[in-house]
Amino acid sequence: MRTTGWPVPGTTGGFRTEERYLGASAGTGGPDHALALELVPVTEAAAVAAGRWVGHGDENRGKVAAAGTVHRLITSVSMRGVVVVDEGGQPRSAGAEIGAGAGPACDVGISVGGAALSAARDVPTALAAIAVAERGGLYDPSPVRSMEKLAVGPHLADVVDIDRPVAQNLRAVAAAKGVRVPDVVVAVLNRPWHRKLVHDIHEAGARVHLVEGGEVAGAIAPALRESPVDMLLGTGGAAEGVIAAAALSCLGGSLQARPRPGGPEHSDTGPAVGEVLHTQDLVRGESIVFCATGVTDSEVLPGIQHHSGRAITQSIVLCSNPDTVRIVKSEHRHSRWRGHEEHQFA
Repeated sequence: MRTTGWPVPGTTGGFRTEERYLGASAGTGGPDHALALELVPVTEAAAVAAGRWVGHGDENRGKVAAAGTVHRLITSVSMRGVVVVDEGGQPRSAGAEIGAGAGPACDVGISVGGAALSAARDVPTALAAIAVAERGGLYDPSPVRSMEKLAVGPHLADVVDIDRPVAQNLRAVAAAKGVRVPDVVVAVLNRPWHRKLVHDIHEAGARVHLVEGGEVAGAIAPALRESPVDMLLGTGGAAEGVIAAAALSCLGGSLQARPRPGGPEHSDTGPAVGEVLHTQDLVRGESIVFCATGVTDSEVLPGIQHHSGRAITQSIVLCSNPDTVRIVKSEHRHSRWRGHEEHQFA
């Protein structure tokens, strides 16, 4: 089903929304499609705030600007939220109560800094994302710093295992898809600690797609019908793993994660902690929503486009109940953000 002119609160100018309804609505008392739409103006504003720093050689300022925008605007969202995950966000925000104080009781995950590279690489934040689940639904990643991850789409969830060798998983994916191993595309975050992983994938004969932006986008990509990516492999932040799991849960995809105590740069030598976690361990409940707006181009969304006097953003809005995928394209007049931008650059 395709709908044009869907009223997204808080947007300015013209926009277009594309919807694909995958299931019927069922009220659960948790976060729903109405709450998901309330998140769109929040991630849009955060993306615009971060995007003002693209090319200025200071990715941390973009992260801070986006985080501050999220925490300021999310106070108007109709929920009784508690921050469980805040990747790249405000200091000491975990456990903070957010939202308007009315509506469903929710766990909230915020990601505005998962794409940090060196300032010279000019990718300050690929996505500004918010995940919301029923209270108690989000895994608290604070005890661990990083996770080894394997993400796939709906039709491959039962054919891969993070404990298997890379080559064995690649052969299983190829067999399930009815293709050759050289036709399998594996997304890997482009970081120094993944050199051996990239070598192993090449040795097995598969193709590597290096993810320059954030691993949240890279993990979501295998579950998108239009994406050429079949699987994500590699080690990254624990918080990003929880945020990605929320999106994959809405899309029917699968994430397997092995927690590690050290940073991802120690992924080849650091020991694993506990058992492998699956999507349902990282995010629980029947009602899960996810909203993200592109800052720079990623595997999921295009970045902000700037034209004379206006900025165009594109967002993805996912809801598990009802199963819905929305793509929201919005046009913002720069005057709406002028005061905020001047404050950032002061």
